[in-house]
This record gives sequence, C-alpha cells and structure tokens, in this order.
Amino acid sequence: MILTVTLNTALDLTYRVRSLRPHTSHRVSEVAERPGGKGVNVARVLAALGHEATVTGFAGGATGQVLREGLAGTPGLTDALVPVSGATRRTVAVVDGLSGDTTQFNEPGPHIAPAEWGAFLDRYEELLPGARAVALCGSLPPGVPVGAYANLVRAARAAGVPVLLDTSGEPLRRGVAARPDVIKPNADELAELTGSHEPSRATQDARRRGARAVVASLGARGLLALTPEGRWRAVPPAAEHGNPTGAGDAAVAGLLTGLLDGLSWPDRLARAVALSAATVRSPAAGDFDRAAYEKLLASVTVTAA
Repeated sequence: MILTVTLNTALDLTYRVRSLRPHTSHRVSEVAERPGGKGVNVARVLAALGHEATVTGFAGGATGQVLREGLAGTPGLTDALVPVSGATRRTVAVVDGLSGDTTQFNEPGPHIAPAEWGAFLDRYEELLPGARAVALCGSLPPGVPVGAYANLVRAARAAGVPVLLDTSGEPLRRGVAARPDVIKPNADELAELTGSHEPSRATQDARRRGARAVVASLGARGLLALTPEGRWRAVPPAAEHGNPTGAGDAAVAGLLTGLLDGLSWPDRLARAVALSAATVRSPAAGDFDRAAYEKLLASVTVTAA
C-alpha cells in the first residue's frame, strides 16, 4: 500500500468556456467535478496504475461528504480521511477553449482544531506500518502547525518507510530539514526555497538542505533530478496544451511507482514525465489519458545533466 497525505483536500470543479475574458459573463460548456487535493490526485493515478493506495488527511461538511462519495467509487483506493467540523474547500479551474490556458481559484480550507490534528496524527501512526511509501502533498489548512510535514517526515523515516514531500513555502523549508527521501518542487517553489532561479544550482542547494533527492518540475521543459546516483533531465517530446491541474501529482505517482517497481532513476523520470503530460491532455483535473501515457512513455528523452 502507498499512503498519500492530503491535509487540505478539495472538491475540484473544472469549467470549460469558449473564451475567458475579464469583466464579462460566460456560458460554461462543460462541468467536471472530482475529489481533489494533491495527494488525492496522486492516489487516483496510483490506483489507475494498479497500485493499492490509501488516502488520509481531512474532510468535512457537505463538500467533504461529496468528496468521500467520489473516492468510494475508485477501485484500489481506500478512504482513511479524518472527519472535521469545518467544510472541505473547493477549487475551480476555468479552461479557455481558444487558448487552452487554465485559470485556477483555490479556497483556503477549513480551520483544523487541535483535537482534530491530534486525531490525524493517531491515524497516521496507525497507517504507517502498512505503507510501502508515503507521499506528503499540498498546502496546510489553517490551524495545522507549520512544521507539520517535518514531523510526518521524521515519523516515516523512523518507521523505515520512504517518504516524498511535495509542498511549498515554510512547510517545505522545514520539511526538507527533516531529510525526506525525495522532494518535488516546481521551479517557483524551488527558487523560493533556495533563493536561486537557476535550476541546477537550486537543486544542489535543496539537496544540501537535507533532501536525499530533488526532482524539480520545470513545466513544459520536463523534470530536472539530482539524486545520489546522478543528475538527469527528462523532457517530453513536445509541449502539451490543456488543463495542467494534477500534472505534478501524476509525476509524483510516477516517481513512487518507479521506486517500488525497482526502476532506475532515468526510467522513473521517464514514467513521471509521461504521466504528467498525459494528465495535461485529460479533460478532468487529476486524471490522465492512458493511451497518451503509453505512447508518450517511449518518447520521453532522459539525459545526464
């Protein structure tokens, strides 16, 4: 089982409009609604790839109930979310049909009370012994300590479970110091962590701060990875146009399954890039186009960097 932690789960809404223009009304041509939040997206991709995945974190209110009902219909995915009194947030992605660009609106999430945080820590400790790997993903909702991910990384390491951290800002800075096996920031998050906008230098700095491996998402330019075995650049065959929501989460799923399948780092990166690109092609947030993934997998270029 792979355990994914999503402390700030969400109900993802995707609207498609002919053309997105400020200060006007729009007719929505398509609406999609999916359980979301970064770790939930990771778990969905893991399950689609044939791996057992367990989702934990928080869910509450009517939105949280809809989210849990959506998870219940996913084969291979187990709901271990902790109930809270506040309402789970929503995210809205508006896809411009003419340009293919997506505009994202993210609500902040419910306030987590100390007792609710304590209940989550108990659940996490219960789930760790059965996990083959852990993914800690996304933002922290109000009320959760800023050092939360650092504590969860340490607990996973103490249990001997590989842990991947995918967050930003101060939670990332503190989490890196706890020495996760992998961090997966995007270019902006990496620059914020290190103060460097040059990816090669920034990945070196991030690794010195404690991460065993750093895999940086560079958007259409693919992934740059610095690991104990070397440095690699993985690039898709062409830039993809569509909805990028969940593309980074699909890459996380690729890295985790590559680890558990015993793949070399270049092969893990190729899988991660192919899954990420196939997610951009999918019309729904956090899903991926399987036919596109299988085709792209053979076309990703991985080189020593």
